[in-house]
Parts: sequence; structure tokens; C-alpha cells
Amino acid sequence: MTQVHSTAIVDPKAELDEGVIVGPYAIIGRHVRIGAGTRVGPHSVIDGRTTIGRDNRVFQFASLGADPQDKKYAGEPTELVIGDRNVIREFCTFNIGVAGAGGVTRVGNDNWIMAYTHIAHDCRVDDHTTLANNTTLAGHVHLADWVTVGGLTGIHQFVSVGAHAMIGFASAVTQDVPPFMLVDGNPLQVSGINRVGLQRRDFSAGRLAAVKQMHRLLYREGRTLNDAREQIAELATKLPEAAPEVAMMSSFLAATTRGIAR
Repeated sequence: MTQVHSTAIVDPKAELDEGVIVGPYAIIGRHVRIGAGTRVGPHSVIDGRTTIGRDNRVFQFASLGADPQDKKYAGEPTELVIGDRNVIREFCTFNIGVAGAGGVTRVGNDNWIMAYTHIAHDCRVDDHTTLANNTTLAGHVHLADWVTVGGLTGIHQFVSVGAHAMIGFASAVTQDVPPFMLVDGNPLQVSGINRVGLQRRDFSAGRLAAVKQMHRLLYREGRTLNDAREQIAELATKLPEAAPEVAMMSSFLAATTRGIAR
């Protein structure tokens, strides 16, 4: 059964599926849809055209679906879409999108999002990410699967962070971060590969070797980016076990628009 505390304010047009729990003094707007089993903590505000999937845990004082912090926004019907099984801790702020720029802010599944994290308009956070306290994503940021971001880190608008990358504590991320890399600092620097994270995800010795070789080609041999890209593409033949990782890196490098952290 859906449980709504007597002090909560839920618009009659909001859609709450079976098993949703809404805590004291929470506010749910008219265009909100919340999937089965999701729990909304006390004093949280969920507004705008916000869709939340199943079995999420939204802690107290979160603000989800508020207008974007963009002066161009003029009340257009943009969206925030959140998937399943996410943990969203205290004082997180996720905004809806901006018309003409995609119009949708997306958070995927199984993410662990700690207190005071800000996800701005038109960001895309994929699956299994970990965002530590005070992570701040400017507009249009993309975090791929399994990205880990250290606390007090700011990520510039339009930056992409590749899958399995890790960003250290209090970093300033102004350029794209390739998959598998370990970066930190201000100015940002690449420290190596995210070896511990990859091992925890059962990367085989062969796949790890390919990641190490891609790091070497990008950062250790003084190559131009185009030359490194060509050499990385050839690894798919030399190390067929790691062909998916090579393809991921090649696609990321081909798509970068801000340049990569080097």
C-alpha cells in the first residue's frame, strides 16, 4: 500500500505507484510520477515534470525537478527522469532540462549519490555511478557507467567522463576524462588507470593489460592525440579479449569536443 504521511502535500494529479512511501512534510507536485517501492524522505520537494522509477531511496531535504538555473529557461515543459534503485542523499538538487538543449535531465539506475550533490539541467548520469558529497555537475555533463567522483569536485558544463573513470577529491574537471582513467587535482592531471575499480569489476588480466597500454599510448609516449588514437585502434587486433574496451576508448576519443584531460 502507498503510504503518505498526514503532513505531506501531494497534488491530486501526481501519480504514486504501489508501495510508495512519502515522509512528513514532503511536497509532491502535480506532474510527478513515482514508481513502486520508492521512498521519499521528510521535507523533500519533488516538482516539475519529474518521473522517478522503482525502489529509489530519496533522503530528507532533497529537491528534485526544480526549474533549471539557466536564464534562458522560460517555463517550458522540460523533464527530469530518474531510473530505478538509486540512493539520493540529503540536500541533493536535480534540475529539469532546458528547451532547445535536449530538455531532459537523466539519471539512470543503481547510482549512489551522496549529500549536497547538484545535477544541473540536461545532464546525463548513466548507471552504477558513485558521486561523493558536494559533487557539482554543470549543465550538459555526461557521466558514463561506473564513474566515481570524489567529494567537493566540480565538473564544467558539456564535459564527458568515460565509463569506469575515477575523479579524486576536490578536483576541477574542465576537459573530458577518458574511460578507465584516474584523475585528480586543480589543474586536473591524469594519475594512472582506475586499477582498483577495474579489479573490483572482475576485469581479467588481459583486459587490464589493454587498459594499461591505452594509458601508455595516451600519456606516456609523447604522442599526438591522433597518433595515439590510431595506435589504440590497432589494439583490438593485438588483444582481442579487450576489443570492447578498445572500442569504448576509440569512440570516446572520436566524440570529444572539449579535448581530453592530459
